[in-house]
Amino acid sequence: MGLTKTSYLAPEKQILIGQESYYIGLGAKVTNTGVTADSNGKKILYAGTPLAGDLLARDTAFTKAVTSGDTSQTSNATCVLLHDVDVTNGAENATVVLAGCIDILKLTSATQTLITNEVKTALPRIIFVKGSAI
Repeated sequence: MGLTKTSYLAPEKQILIGQESYYIGLGAKVTNTGVTADSNGKKILYAGTPLAGDLLARDTAFTKAVTSGDTSQTSNATCVLLHDVDVTNGAENATVVLAGCIDILKLTSATQTLITNEVKTALPRIIFVKGSAI
């Protein structure tokens, strides 16, 4: 009888670019507020998603950031998510990036649309760049 290896998790996507040791990440809880279920009924927060939360209360779950305002819009983003997290069943542990260099081309197309000028303004310590194939 042979040994069977089963992998349940996809490999973690690396969204950092450049010197990967240049980033500041912290553990935090994230929740599914504002996350729409996919065709399989899963609620996934994808790597690079802008998040809002209180950095002094990281045990209170961070949520997907929103942009609001009538004439002058602002984002409440305080960080971005480092890896994909399944929040179908509620709050989960995650790593949030407070500072670093993020490769926009490594984000899902839907997540790329979340990186607006308002989000970039709210996150001055995160540099968003388009990577290359080299």
